[in-house]
Amino acid sequence: MKKTNIDFIAVGVLCMAMLVWASSFIALKSAIGPIGPMSVIFGRMLIASFCFFYFIKRFLALNFTKQDIKYIGLMVLFEPCLYFIFEAKALQYTTAGQAGMITSMMPLITAIGAGIVLKEVITRKLLLGSFLAVSGAVWLSLGADAQENASNPLLGNTLEFLAMICGAGYAISIRYLSAKFSAIFLTAIQSFVGAVFFLPFAIWEYYNVPMNITLESVLWVGYLGVIVTLGGYGLFNFALSRVEASKASVYINLIPVFAVILAFIFLGERLTFEQLVASGIILSGVFISQLPTQKLKKIRLRRR
Repeated sequence: MKKTNIDFIAVGVLCMAMLVWASSFIALKSAIGPIGPMSVIFGRMLIASFCFFYFIKRFLALNFTKQDIKYIGLMVLFEPCLYFIFEAKALQYTTAGQAGMITSMMPLITAIGAGIVLKEVITRKLLLGSFLAVSGAVWLSLGADAQENASNPLLGNTLEFLAMICGAGYAISIRYLSAKFSAIFLTAIQSFVGAVFFLPFAIWEYYNVPMNITLESVLWVGYLGVIVTLGGYGLFNFALSRVEASKASVYINLIPVFAVILAFIFLGERLTFEQLVASGIILSGVFISQLPTQKLKKIRLRRR
């Protein structure tokens, strides 16, 4: 039976997940200076993995079909493996503002992919909400102050676009797997595989990249591992067990909004009027995309 009401639990969980993920920009900015980027990612995955050791026996008792294994393999391949590689390399060649514009395309990519793979319905309100959210995210990115030059924008933007494709593939895979497996298990698998995958990169950085490991940087890595990786992915995976991947992906556009606000509060970065308006547009787009069709019709009738 198709739901006609807004799932407020899923809405709240998704907003929390986006807030947690937005906070990762502050944590990464603080940790990547003293520690190499691949080492930071390895550290966060390793710490998150330790949090799941208690559940290993329970995980081993699960039954898997060939289809399950295929989607689990796709999930971890898309994210954290390829996603973090593409995004880390993209930011070396393009500006954060341009990368943000590419990031805002993920909801549409996910909606199209979910329609093809999972046969989810792509409604006009979803497209309208996605368009508004994307427009707001683009405006927000354009209003950001560039702090570094782009050495190869075409290459960087292409890599960021590939990261978004991986993010969409991850959301679609989770949507399929969440029907059978818990959010705890799916998040644990991502952490275990991510730790193993990024270990060689961390070892290479240790011997080839100058690093100055401090207590503060280690604490930031711990925050990324426990709060951002464990908490953020756990919340998002739980939400995907309640709502369609195409709807959940629209909330990705909240990350620039939360990131701007957190940067203003904790880093003292400037918050302009244009950024506030763009944030409002993004919130409006997310709200419209979640409105049940019946309620949307009622709103239209009231305006007539």
